[in-house]
Amino acid sequence: MNRSLLLVLCACILVVTVFLAACTNAQQGSPVTAVTTIPVSGPVPGSMTTIMAGGKTYPAYIAAPVTLGKHPGIVLLHSFNGLEPGYKEMCDRIAGNGFVVIAPEWQTFGQRAGDPEVEAVIRSSVAALQSRTDVDSTRLGLTGFCAGGRFTMLFLPQMQEFKAGVAWYGFPNSIGYTNDTAPASHITELSTPMLMIHGSRDQPSPIAAIYNYSMQLDAADKYFELKVYQGRPHGFMIANGSLVRDDVAEDAYSDMIAFFRRKL
Repeated sequence: MNRSLLLVLCACILVVTVFLAACTNAQQGSPVTAVTTIPVSGPVPGSMTTIMAGGKTYPAYIAAPVTLGKHPGIVLLHSFNGLEPGYKEMCDRIAGNGFVVIAPEWQTFGQRAGDPEVEAVIRSSVAALQSRTDVDSTRLGLTGFCAGGRFTMLFLPQMQEFKAGVAWYGFPNSIGYTNDTAPASHITELSTPMLMIHGSRDQPSPIAAIYNYSMQLDAADKYFELKVYQGRPHGFMIANGSLVRDDVAEDAYSDMIAFFRRKL
């Protein structure tokens, strides 16, 4: 037997031996590396831009994937505490997950902006996304936190441009800062799926109100999903202006991304 043939045979024997050992270990319950089903890339740093709404100029933060092609778009509405650094960090992460996201600073001209003003800001944000060549304008989502969660509940039924929404610790029965209408009064208009994320110890927006709102949605045969985290207070995704990274926050963030992936 020549030397080359001998080396080939040895190599084959080694491969078979390794394969059999791996199979044996798997059958004996050895740890197996988990397979990631949802690809995740690193955050993509965004930048500030401006949008026009109601004849006024509003700052907005925008982040987009680095990959080529058209992507779903998301409008993100910050809480009553403003466009804190944590929301910009979240936008960067969302862009890394394959979405073009814009976060308008809807409190630019007053902390207690009324519903008509915020609606104009949202519509301008939608227009900004639709004008981009990297956005699939048929796949737009809306998400918001605290007051932004209320706006998500309120405008998702009223704006057909959105195909899905995620409301974080929102206020379904609040009439806003200028005595407008409560989101619960627009249930019959809702035609797109909505995910609500809430904490059981939310004091500004008690969980009982969310359960009642959920029952109203169900009675009207409106599709929704509800995720409640036991013991979590209001605003648990942002602490001292920064994005929270504990296990609950990471799970909740993943739920939002998975929901938009399924519904957009």
